[in-house]
Amino acid sequence: MANFPELKERIVLITGGANGIGAATVSAFHAQGARVFFCDTDAKAGEALARQLGAAATFQKVDLLKEKEIIRWVGQIAAHSKTIHVLINNAASDPRIRLDKTTSSDWDRLFALNLRAYFLTSRESVERMRQGCGSIINLASITWHIAPSEMTAYVATKGGVLGFTRSMARELGPRGIRVNAISPGWIMTERQLRDYVTPATKRLIRKSQCIPDLIQPSEIASVALFLASDASRAITGQEILVDRGWAHS
Repeated sequence: MANFPELKERIVLITGGANGIGAATVSAFHAQGARVFFCDTDAKAGEALARQLGAAATFQKVDLLKEKEIIRWVGQIAAHSKTIHVLINNAASDPRIRLDKTTSSDWDRLFALNLRAYFLTSRESVERMRQGCGSIINLASITWHIAPSEMTAYVATKGGVLGFTRSMARELGPRGIRVNAISPGWIMTERQLRDYVTPATKRLIRKSQCIPDLIQPSEIASVALFLASDASRAITGQEILVDRGWAHS
């Protein structure tokens, strides 16, 4: 993994950091010497990761469906640290539900977690980012490009994330705050391996990608490090596909 010494001591907020891509990202920023604050609803996994990493990683159980909890979480971090340098909006749900089985409650809840929460964490964080010092990284998805079946609501939220990213980059650009999106391909997280990745799935992935190797969570975390670092200071309003070329094909 590349080294970004400028990330040392930077204040980094990560949602959904207890498992999968989020946990890999928490670990990656911690390894760079950043001060990482992460939240999740999975308190057991979050607390275990925080204990493993030590004092420079702080976990808080936060329900991102509740605006007051988001405001409290970001406010507590800002009160302690004064400045926020990086926000990574990672938390999301990706249910497989047929359109005719999707209720309005399903739809609203998914948009609340996958898009509204991104808006709320961003709104609260940008007020604590100094002029010329801030990077917001939103996790979108390859699914917006390949449109798999039975994921209409999820794909719609990720299309919203991309639009949100582009517009916010324009609005916050004069303040020197960069906003970018990462769209992962099919990542081999524990949950994906447990619930969705079958031998047939692996064959599909290897056939669809330009490079057949399966993608690991740490590879998404590496791109997040780059987008948070000074090496990407000329990049904003962009979507970076991390899918080994699946959408390209």
